[in-house]
Amino acid sequence: MREQNYKNHARYVFSYHVITGIALLALIIGSFINLYNSFNDHGNLYSASLIALVAVIMVAIFLFARSFALKAQDRAIRAEENLRHYVLTGRRLDQRLSMSQIIALRFASDEEMPLLAEKAIAENLSSTAIKQSVLNWRADHNRV
Repeated sequence: MREQNYKNHARYVFSYHVITGIALLALIIGSFINLYNSFNDHGNLYSASLIALVAVIMVAIFLFARSFALKAQDRAIRAEENLRHYVLTGRRLDQRLSMSQIIALRFASDEEMPLLAEKAIAENLSSTAIKQSVLNWRADHNRV
């Protein structure tokens, strides 16, 4: 596995994000064209409506499946980072940290994390600023 850093930490799965996305876009466009054309042929209206409905459902599944998985993983990251901060400092993470800030802090080494958490609160750093502040990157190859 290659070394992870700020520039390459985002995870994109080509077959999911690109291939499936393009296929779903073609499906939704084609199904609505078919539905529009079926208004002239009333015998085909029912099946065209069902195909369009299936296309809309598939797009919803495509979008929500990813967001639900990320939400569950975000909760796990919050618990892990809260435990890590507690082990390092004897205190839980400050409640003023946002979820995106906590997620960004997971990339900081154990030496940097407590100070970077305090700096994030004091300066209201964005997740991008937190990630860019990390000197010793702690890779996360398990992100969904």
